[in-house]
Amino acid sequence: MAKTFFVTGGAGFIGSAVVRYLIQQTDCNVVNLDRLTYAGNLETLACIDGDSRYRFVQGDIADRVLVKELIEQTRPAAIVNLAAETHVDRSIDNPADFIHSNIIGTATLLEAAREYWNRLGEKNQAQFRFLHVSTDEVFGSLAEGDFFCETTPYDPSSPYSATKASSDHLVRAWHRTYGLPVLVTNCSNNYGPYQFPEKLIPLMVLKALADEELPVYGRGDQVRDWIYVEDHVNALMKVLESGNPGETYNLGSCSERTNLELIENICEILVELDPVGTSKESLSSLITFVEDRPGHDQRYAIDNSKVVRELKWKPQETFESGLRKTVQWICENRNYYDRIKANRYAGQRLGMGQPGQG
Repeated sequence: MAKTFFVTGGAGFIGSAVVRYLIQQTDCNVVNLDRLTYAGNLETLACIDGDSRYRFVQGDIADRVLVKELIEQTRPAAIVNLAAETHVDRSIDNPADFIHSNIIGTATLLEAAREYWNRLGEKNQAQFRFLHVSTDEVFGSLAEGDFFCETTPYDPSSPYSATKASSDHLVRAWHRTYGLPVLVTNCSNNYGPYQFPEKLIPLMVLKALADEELPVYGRGDQVRDWIYVEDHVNALMKVLESGNPGETYNLGSCSERTNLELIENICEILVELDPVGTSKESLSSLITFVEDRPGHDQRYAIDNSKVVRELKWKPQETFESGLRKTVQWICENRNYYDRIKANRYAGQRLGMGQPGQG
């Protein structure tokens, strides 16, 4: 009998990539619970819509009755928690949304999972997994030459990272207190097709295509580690298949770039692809330095040696190949972003601490 995976947040950027993988690359059944907030988009799942092994339910992971009912109905072999508010700038403007989804929602899901797991037989209890997908931002800002490892102390800087840190602690507590077989992953910045355009890479590509200014926070010297979304999904599958309950795994592809370098790389790729017939000089002239984000961390970098060593995972994309694929996909799917721009997000700046803008 095929396993059932209960995925939360499966209409988001990473979540939809997980759902597509499970339906297209495995024989399992998938139940996808997503609230469809501004960044949730069922267009990302159009290729599997109608598949008999896939079921979508619109709802909130903080809805205790709904979550409990769905888990009892579907009897999953694993719960994969990707439901979260994720954008730092929006968390600065509206922290309450992040507290609701990332803390209250995770606690609600954990309790429903624990009640279900307690009633399973011994064999199914041993096989069940609760995978909680988190971020490297919980660790705070890194000094040059250091790397985040699984034992790095938490030091979150934004409402977003603080709420994700809280959810991570809750997940580990449910393992230590109740024995729930959990797995936690902390990943570096994701990128790839279908990413919501508030995020740096699609935002810069779309603004460059529209001949608009490319806003760079501060001096653009903030360093981020990047992982292609399909590499991240493959790593999550490795963790689900072979990870040890109670363990944390840091997921990254050792691809550090300053924000300014990244934007310059995007300009170079756009010139090569030539979707608008422009030069690197004219695109680079669009780069505009703006006031920095409040509490902006300087550097993130993942030490991924544990997952590479213990689970035999490694990324398939280099940063160069993944970025080129992503920029090309955005160029070829501008209609997808036009619909988002018309209805959800027009590219305006967020995160200046003014409530109600997120």
